[in-house]
Amino acid sequence: MMPIPRSALILGLAGLIPFVWGAASVVWPDLADAGQGWFGPRFVGPYVSLGYGTIILAFMSGVLWGFAAKAEGREAAAGFAVSVIPALWAFFFVGGGPEAATLWLAAGFSLLLGLDWRFWQRGLAPGWWMRLRLLLTGCVLLFLLGPMILAGIG
Repeated sequence: MMPIPRSALILGLAGLIPFVWGAASVVWPDLADAGQGWFGPRFVGPYVSLGYGTIILAFMSGVLWGFAAKAEGREAAAGFAVSVIPALWAFFFVGGGPEAATLWLAAGFSLLLGLDWRFWQRGLAPGWWMRLRLLLTGCVLLFLLGPMILAGIG
């Protein structure tokens, strides 16, 4: 596999900040209290992770759409069709309270990783894509599920 371009790695890691903040503000209630004063209740605890994670799943549908555009014929049509799955997943499944929404969101990111692999395997994603996606998805799952595990929820 090719090395991950530095800019893609830095921007990808920076994209984890809301997940890190959300997890930290779940694990440390004093941090959540301070964060509510700074940012408001939408931007602390599971709410920031769920809102941002939903946006990222939709964003990743666009990325996959771009990969599908590199294909032709039936392969392109199939790629376009599956590229909308992450956005639809977020729309239809992420809800039902913070615990259920977190589990559905984590499942969506796991599904996305499978789609990433499929596009990469077909040569539609860059050679370094799976190295980046494995790193970022692993971190996202850790920051989504870690606080639930620590709290004994789920």
